[in-house]
Amino acid sequence: MPLIVKDYVWEETEKSVFITVPLKGVKANKADILSSEEYLKVSYPPYIFECLLNAQVDDTHGTAQIGSGAVLFKLNKKEPALWGRLQSPYVGDKEIMRCKREEAIENTRKRTEEDLKQKEETKRKNEKYAIQEMMKLEEAERTRIETRKQEERDKATADLEAWKETQRLLAEQEKERLLKEKQEQEKAQRKEKHHRRVKGGSIFMEAANEMGGNPKRMGGKIEVSFTERVFPTPVRESTKMMEDEWLQKQAEARQIADLQDCDLTEEERNPQFLRDKGNSFFAAGNFQAAVNVYTHALRLNPKMPSLYSNRAACHLKLRNLFKCIEDCSKAMDLLSPPVPQNEESRVKALVRRGTAFCQLEMYVEGLQDYEAALKMDPNNQQLKEDAEKMRQIIQGNMET
Repeated sequence: MPLIVKDYVWEETEKSVFITVPLKGVKANKADILSSEEYLKVSYPPYIFECLLNAQVDDTHGTAQIGSGAVLFKLNKKEPALWGRLQSPYVGDKEIMRCKREEAIENTRKRTEEDLKQKEETKRKNEKYAIQEMMKLEEAERTRIETRKQEERDKATADLEAWKETQRLLAEQEKERLLKEKQEQEKAQRKEKHHRRVKGGSIFMEAANEMGGNPKRMGGKIEVSFTERVFPTPVRESTKMMEDEWLQKQAEARQIADLQDCDLTEEERNPQFLRDKGNSFFAAGNFQAAVNVYTHALRLNPKMPSLYSNRAACHLKLRNLFKCIEDCSKAMDLLSPPVPQNEESRVKALVRRGTAFCQLEMYVEGLQDYEAALKMDPNNQQLKEDAEKMRQIIQGNMET
């Protein structure tokens, strides 16, 4: 049987009611509070406090604070007035108290469910908004890339058309030059024939002299050498860019055929397996073997940025600094567009390239790569320290 608490204290104003219920030495975390517009209950075994209020209060804006050995209620009245008494005249009616208690429990359950639904709805809206923003960013990035591609295509087309126009003008100029030379030669021949006729010769004598009077020309041989071309196309009709692209594709196809013809296992034709194998060689300190494995994997799949980045790490260990810089640059080109998913890989490539620059004493270029890495990983203390050392070296060089 719980003990009923009666030594509570209450005060009121026209708009508010203040109730203080003592906890009687019970720990605050064991107090259970239930409230509604007309009913209050504080249960902290073996004690219980129940109150059927004299009038209704605004349950959504009231507060209950537990501390200093008591529970303090601050309730806002629905209708401003002085009650004169805290409890309703029906406080002793067990049936009314039971109904009010059940009503308070039901209201608390509904309010809890509504709060949970509101939180879920807010969470769902936030997730939806985040997805929409991400889609907008991706769409903007795709549009930017497509615009850049179109600009490059337009530039290439414009350059090709300008080159064609230049070739056409050169061909016309050459044609005009040849025609002019021919006309001058014909004019000179006519002038020579006229000069001979004026001297007293005749056409028939001219013909006789040409047939037998003048000595025969000696036969000869002219050797002409040509640059070898796969496509026997005249220069003025050449499509060199298309021909070079076709030759490159043929070379790649022959290279792939050579790799397929080799006596290789199924794993040795898998770039992922080769990358893991190279990583194991790197961990064991066999950097040259790791370089060979990564190079073979790149022949199979030259579009994997991790292969270039890992091979750059090996070159850095072997002091092949220029090769390290080249592989890091290729990895950065393949890690485009920059998105959060490839941020860690871009940081590694930038740090390795910056380290190679520093070892070549190109501190300005190295600092640029480290600062770009810090923008993506601003909490990396080691990067901050290395970048500060580079700044001090650069400033020291400038002062000297």
